[in-house]
This record gives sequence, C-alpha cells and structure tokens, in this order.
Amino acid sequence: MPYLLLILGLATLVVTGDLLVRGAVGLSNRMGIPPLVIGLTVVAFGTSAPELVVSLSAAAEGAPGLSIGNVVGSNITNILFVLGVPALVCAINCSQTGLRRSTTFMVAVSVLLIVLSFDGTISFVDGLILILLLAGYLVYNGIEATKARRKGQAIEDIVEEIDDAPSDTKKIVTYLIIGIIGLPLGGKLTTDSALDIASMMGVAESAVGLSIVALGTSLPEFAAGMAAALRRQSAVAIGNAVGSNIFNILSIIGITSLIIPLQVDENFLRFDYWVMLLVSAALLPIVYMHRSIGRFEGIIMALLYIGYLFLVFDIGHDMFEGGF
Repeated sequence: MPYLLLILGLATLVVTGDLLVRGAVGLSNRMGIPPLVIGLTVVAFGTSAPELVVSLSAAAEGAPGLSIGNVVGSNITNILFVLGVPALVCAINCSQTGLRRSTTFMVAVSVLLIVLSFDGTISFVDGLILILLLAGYLVYNGIEATKARRKGQAIEDIVEEIDDAPSDTKKIVTYLIIGIIGLPLGGKLTTDSALDIASMMGVAESAVGLSIVALGTSLPEFAAGMAAALRRQSAVAIGNAVGSNIFNILSIIGITSLIIPLQVDENFLRFDYWVMLLVSAALLPIVYMHRSIGRFEGIIMALLYIGYLFLVFDIGHDMFEGGF
C-alpha cells in the first residue's frame, strides 16, 4: 500500500502542479501581464511546486532528511538523468547565450548551500539569504531577457508554456482550484508514504528523498527535456535542467527554512552534497568549451545515476542501522 500511495502522491503532484502553472499563466494573460514576467515567475516557480510542497510537508512532519534529500536528489537527477537520457535521443548543444552565466551561478549556489549547512542547520537567516539571491537572479534575468527580446531573439521555452495555457475563465478557475487543492494532498501522500517505505526498507528517510521522491518530483523536468530532445530544441532541455537546479536551492530550501529551520544530517555533508556539486561542476567545461552532450556522454551519465542510486540505498541502510 505505501508504494501505491507514493505513486498516487507523485502523480497527483505532477498533474496538479502542471494544472496550477497553466491556470496561473492563463490568469496572468487575462490580466495583461507580459509573457516575459509570466515565464520568469509563474512558470519558473510552478515547475518547482512538487519539490516545494514535498519539502514543506516533510519539514512539518519532522523529516528534514526527506526535505533536503528531495532537493539534493532532484538536482543530481536533473543533471545525470534528465540531461543524460534525452542526450541518447538528440545531442544537447551547450553553446547558447547565457548558459555559461547560469551554469556558473548554479555551481555557486550549490557551494553556498554546502557552506550554509556546515553548522548543521539551515536557519531562517540562511533562508533569507537564499531568497534574496533568488530575487536578484530573477531581476537580472528579467533585464537580460528584455534586452534579448529587443534584439529579436526568441524565448522559446516561455512561449511554449504560454501557448498551452487556457483562455476560458471557467477552465482557468478549475485549473487553479485543482492545483491549489491537489498539490498539498499530493505532498502529504508522498511524504507519508515515503517515510513508511523508508521504515519498511530499513533505510534512512534521506535515502528515499534522494532517490524515489527526487526522481518522481523531477518527472516534469524529464518530460520537458525529452520533448525538447525530440523536437531538436536542446537549448530548452539544458536551460530547463540548470534553471530548475537553481530554483530548487534558492526557492525550495529558502522558503522551507524561512518557515521551519532544517537540521542537516551529517551524511549530506559527507557524501550527497559533494556528489551534487561534482555533477554540477562537470557541466562547466562542457559549457565553457561549447561542447555538446552526445550519446556517449548520455550513457555515462545514466550509468553514473544508476550507480549513485545503489550507493544511496547502501548508505541509507547503514544509517538506518546506526552503522554510518
């Protein structure tokens, strides 16, 4: 039953999160809000809604390992799995404008998260720092995107999201209501079932957050990456993954710690944080050298992800038994 509830919870998060984004975009369009603002705020936050809801729910349930593990695991998943598997279909070009800046910033905020965790707690002040950085990131990207628009450069990912938004008032309201009600329900189901599974499997809660829950909440990014690869729009695929990782740290950890301070398990500082930082930093030479992530790299990334999952459960079992 816990496994079925977990699947139901994750499915609820993915579906209702998508409906909430589309309803919010539809409402914004009806209110005359510029598409650029919608893309940088509503769409960006909305696609991170599943991770945010799970992290808040886990923190409220007294399971910070699941809360942080969901974010760290999602970031690792977004690079190794969400980029690796689509690369098997179509090589991902990493030479687009602004990608160097975004990737460097992603690595920088990963380092910042590690530094903020050294004292064993991500506090209210730490969360405030992350939220302020997020605000600065949004403002800067808004300025850059406005310049790009003036030069006639297309912002494909934002336009695609808006094209699928409802225009009918009843449909907009329905989407918003389903999203607002469904997201907390999905988060509750996911958190409770994940904790039950961790107990049944004899592993620490963080192991389930780093693996099963992280993979489940990364399904929207994976679906977007695969769709982009099939359409040969690699800029969307890598931009989606890098942007999601930045938002996961700044918005999800930031917002959660503003509400409930997060206790950081020692194992994150011993292992998982460094894996997240390593795979994030591995993108830097590819991006700075304008290389592509091809089929060979995709296979390596997918195999590394599988290996990481095995390690997570092995360490998680040791932690549960008190031997790590």
